[in-house]
Amino acid sequence: MAHPEPGRVAARVDGNAAAGALAEVFCFDVTEVLGECAHCGARALLAEAEAELDDEGVIVLCRSCGHTLLTYLSTPAGRSLQLPGLASLTLP
Repeated sequence: MAHPEPGRVAARVDGNAAAGALAEVFCFDVTEVLGECAHCGARALLAEAEAELDDEGVIVLCRSCGHTLLTYLSTPAGRSLQLPGLASLTLP
């Protein structure tokens, strides 16, 4: 999932807002996971990241550098989870 198309607005909020959508994939509260950005090396809870939400899914962005950490898309055709910007995830 790329950033919203021109004319399509996604809400930008903190990473806590991604918990609902990501609960479809993870069996724990993913916002309590420590993520390491593959681009800048910043480490923070996913709750502290920024998230862009729309009707189809969520994009979680590194608060330090703005690069995409993960994308989740849920449509009638299926679900997709991509973690392109995460060097690691550490569970509490």
